[in-house]
Amino acid sequence: MAVAEKITYTSTPAQVESMHTAFDRALDEVRGDLGQTYPLLINGEERPGAGAFDVRSPADKDVVIGRFAVGTASDVDDAVTAAKTAFPAWSHRPWQERVAIMRRASGIIRERKFRLAAILIFEAGKNRVEAIGEVEEAADMIDSYAAQMEASDGFVRRLDTLDPGERNRSVLRPFGVWAVLAPFNFPHALSVGMSSGALLAGNTVVYKPASATPLSGYELARVYADAGMPDGVFNYLSGSGEDVGAPLTRHPDVDGVVFTGSREVGWDLFKDFSTDFPKPCITELGGKNPTIVTRNADLDKAVEGVARSAFGYSGQKCSACSRVYVEEPVYDEFMTRLTKRTKELVVGDPTARDTYVGPVIDERAVRRYDEALESAAGGTVRTGGERLRGGLYDRGTYVAPTVVDGLPADHLLFKKELFLPFVVVAPVKSLDEALKEANDTDYGLTAGIFSEDRGEIDRFFDGIEAGVVYANRKGGATTGAWPGCQSFAGWKASGSTGKGGLGPYYVQQFMREQSQTIVAGAGEPDDEAGE
Repeated sequence: MAVAEKITYTSTPAQVESMHTAFDRALDEVRGDLGQTYPLLINGEERPGAGAFDVRSPADKDVVIGRFAVGTASDVDDAVTAAKTAFPAWSHRPWQERVAIMRRASGIIRERKFRLAAILIFEAGKNRVEAIGEVEEAADMIDSYAAQMEASDGFVRRLDTLDPGERNRSVLRPFGVWAVLAPFNFPHALSVGMSSGALLAGNTVVYKPASATPLSGYELARVYADAGMPDGVFNYLSGSGEDVGAPLTRHPDVDGVVFTGSREVGWDLFKDFSTDFPKPCITELGGKNPTIVTRNADLDKAVEGVARSAFGYSGQKCSACSRVYVEEPVYDEFMTRLTKRTKELVVGDPTARDTYVGPVIDERAVRRYDEALESAAGGTVRTGGERLRGGLYDRGTYVAPTVVDGLPADHLLFKKELFLPFVVVAPVKSLDEALKEANDTDYGLTAGIFSEDRGEIDRFFDGIEAGVVYANRKGGATTGAWPGCQSFAGWKASGSTGKGGLGPYYVQQFMREQSQTIVAGAGEPDDEAGE
């Protein structure tokens, strides 16, 4: 169904009202399809794997999303072999043809938007706005990366010469087989983003989705196949990190790896991936994202921006605002307003229209929440601080959005990424103090400021150590980057390359440079030499 208005992560429920009828229809269709068995997809063929595992909805553990094949080291071998075999033809295919296939894929994603979003609601526990926004983002990522190929003429550039008979050019060329390892929190958009960057560059892919959200990954494999992707170019392997992830990233014929996930897993991968010689390892590793509220802030904007950023998708975003530093003259008023706004958020069934906060992904997340509450014992829980009980809550993993203050600025909760609907707040005497505290972390992903003083905003941009920064963003203080609009680049422990997804330098990371020189022979036209 064609929809005129694009929905993003910063859209309001009112903006998606016209979509609810189509959404309800898609929810019913997907609900009727749940519980099926899904195979591995290697070289265009289905295979059962070594057994299967059930995936249940975090919103209602009585709902089985499906049974998914468990990949093995042997399946990894076969998938890598298929990708390696497909690489020569795919990499030598004119880049314009690769772009055309990928643009067909983005069109199919838009055609299936409501179905793909409904899967995200059941499988990942996203609300309607978050789910539709993620699917829209995925399609836009493909188009944005395809446009990079077009704008750079396939990344071929004429270079200078010192010899009149010599012609030089720089050509970016693909590496080969890439392992793509996706997280649970954006199982469609990040899977699309990472894989499309690799594929457009001419690489082939062996893809492993998160074990909590494999259905979104399976649907992506079907999108690529329906777009005309040749067999072996994109291979889908479900299973655990031990069964699939480890043998995949350690495989000698894997030429590059791209990973989004925790700092601990990503850092181990970065250190261990290269063996005989360096190989590209692109990682995005989370954040502990601060927001600064100065005495010159518009508190209406600040409260809404923090609440949306901290509690959207239950705080399970690497960009979520998890700590706030507020100048003392406006601290009490800000805390009163933030507490009130947080209490207003509807926590419940993510299929419902008015739900803003759904479940956390699993019981491990609930345990982290309990540990965070225990750690906050010396502070004040302004609101939240409990696992929700009764009715639907008893069948899922629901926790209350939580605001805590009264802790010292060096407390662990100001340093450790939680990936939960949990925000800590502290007063500061000045913007300089706020910047010092905001930068006192190993992470450097996103950050935000609320101030109506342009000088303060400039000082913030100049002094903050983060790759994605926002000022006065009511739709999300530290969240909501969009392809072609905001690059999503992590500094420090938040990323390994300094160049981010969604931005203008992403596709090049999946390629390596070759300098080509031809000395023209007698009678050879100069304008064709080296072309």
